[in-house]
Amino acid sequence: MSAGTLGLPEVADERHRLLSLAYRMLGTLAEAEDAVQETYLRWYRMTDAERAAITTPQAWLTRVASRICLDVLASARRRRERYVGEWLPEPVPADLFAGSPSPAPGADPFDRISLDESVSTAVLVVMEAMTPAERVAFVLHDVFALPFAEIADVVGRTPAAVRQLASSARRRVREHGAVGAGRHEHDAVVRAFAHAAGTGDLDRLAGLLDPAVTLRSDGGGVVSAARRPVLGITNVARFVLGVVRKSPGLAFVEERTGDGLAYRIVQGDAVRGVLNAHVVDGRITDVWLQVNPEKLGSWHGAGRT
Repeated sequence: MSAGTLGLPEVADERHRLLSLAYRMLGTLAEAEDAVQETYLRWYRMTDAERAAITTPQAWLTRVASRICLDVLASARRRRERYVGEWLPEPVPADLFAGSPSPAPGADPFDRISLDESVSTAVLVVMEAMTPAERVAFVLHDVFALPFAEIADVVGRTPAAVRQLASSARRRVREHGAVGAGRHEHDAVVRAFAHAAGTGDLDRLAGLLDPAVTLRSDGGGVVSAARRPVLGITNVARFVLGVVRKSPGLAFVEERTGDGLAYRIVQGDAVRGVLNAHVVDGRITDVWLQVNPEKLGSWHGAGRT
């Protein structure tokens, strides 16, 4: 179907894929939704003749959405500086973007991270330290399998420069150990962590933590959260037990995220937060506690109380 005959249903079908792309670039669903909405506004503001001149609407939508994300990322650092407390990416259920994206046939698995890992908090946290161009190149190439020549048109660099951007971004992910333990090991450690927290077993909880463990909680200035990272085994263990003891009505429900097993924290019918962690060599190195209500929207859907 040509661009000139591409109708509303066909263009709308691209929304899920674009949202998946924008979320990985920006780290929150709200910003991703805004970027996708702006992309569609630009499409429908064109004349019929302008749309007919576009031979591949999917590529056009991808390019425009990516450029919008690039602009958002350029201003993100200033907005993060004004954020109250720790800023964490928004965790999402593992199946939220099921069916998207589609890797290129024959793509080298050792030159890419898995699609699940690309929406993990561990990877998204590392991506926060990337330059906007690195982040866009990384997502478009390593996750969405776009060729460097197409990405070059998005970021305004040469294909060779884009290759270097993607390589630098990939190196950051690997050097920071963002791709951690296998899922079986991860899930066993996180499940033991949750059990020790629920039973108040300080010694068992401490034994599951890496000496350099860091806990970060994001309340966005809306709800109570630690304003600074909690560091070290003793401090993290006591912080977690303190949260559980202060709110005896909390329930921890197992969920799957890009990091592996995580816990949705509920109180009655309300979702209060999502707790996930990063496991390396059988120990938890990072704990992320997302309690900002504005970053919990995807956990209120069907099948989730």
